[in-house]
Amino acid sequence: MRYDLVIFDNDGVLVDSEPISNRLLAAYLTELGHPTSYDDSIRDYMGSAMHRVHDLVEERTGRRLPADFDDVFHARVFAAFERELKPVVGATDVLEKLAADGMPYCVASSGSHERIRVGHRTTGLDRWFDDERVFSSQDVGRGKPAPDLFLYAAARMGVTPERCLVVEDSPLGVQAAVAAGMDVYGFTAMTPAGKLGAATRLFGDMRELTALLSPPRS
Repeated sequence: MRYDLVIFDNDGVLVDSEPISNRLLAAYLTELGHPTSYDDSIRDYMGSAMHRVHDLVEERTGRRLPADFDDVFHARVFAAFERELKPVVGATDVLEKLAADGMPYCVASSGSHERIRVGHRTTGLDRWFDDERVFSSQDVGRGKPAPDLFLYAAARMGVTPERCLVVEDSPLGVQAAVAAGMDVYGFTAMTPAGKLGAATRLFGDMRELTALLSPPRS
């Protein structure tokens, strides 16, 4: 393998949370008087940190979201995770392969540490991620599409950016990885390939990633 570190996005890459969280986000924004469809939420907020939701709503309407918006939203999301959340098909196989090969990996997510942990506990992925492998937009000043989170994760893992591979499923995440000077594989299970066109390569099934990460036979 030509990489020294694989950095996974979390939502939509490791846990199948994007349909759940975007459905609830659209409903809550609409409830608060900001009509938002599921497709709107995917387009505007998928892969971003919560501050983007606040920033876009205020920019578009001149109104701020309630002070408890994040707490209420996350409570709804976590309750839904307990009922519905599953790992992305093939994610466990990829993690097993990386661990067996001794290949360093981590997760770098726009979600909060609590959101990452709740998702991992619910799906059983927590066995693959100790605290030293989990990085959140809470750890840096700016979330994706800024490169800060990926650069922070690489630095903490002791790997230079050019030796990192990012696995992402959102345009904002791909943009952040490119800005960080990292190769990025765009996962097209939920996102049209054309929106991830800046990625180093594209793939549509997480089960393909194990083969993509394996070195070619001589």
